[in-house]
Amino acid sequence: QVQLVESGGGLMQPGGSLRLSCAASGRIFDIVTMGWYRQIPGKERDMVATITRRGNINYGDSVKGRFTISRDNAESTVYLQMNSLKLEDTAVYYCNVVSGFTVESTRYYWGQGTQVTVSS
Repeated sequence: QVQLVESGGGLMQPGGSLRLSCAASGRIFDIVTMGWYRQIPGKERDMVATITRRGNINYGDSVKGRFTISRDNAESTVYLQMNSLKLEDTAVYYCNVVSGFTVESTRYYWGQGTQVTVSS
């Protein structure tokens, strides 16, 4: 069974940087999408960044130009480099992986989340 574990969250001042990592405890085959989502209290969980199987990347409008998503060669870890952090980036960040090329084989994996707090 695959489990996702996030790390790298914490407290940072505005303008600072953090790098989040999401490690899979088990090997994931046929990855469709890897990504990061975040949830602010009172708000719905929003997409931050995703990277598709072929490497296409999408970012949420609020993080474009500041955040960078990447993955290792083995696709066992996905990263989120967060630069120029703003107060509005404060949220719980969740790692997500979607795998499977058929309806029957599609699986959705979520990490438990890691808190990112940006405060002066």
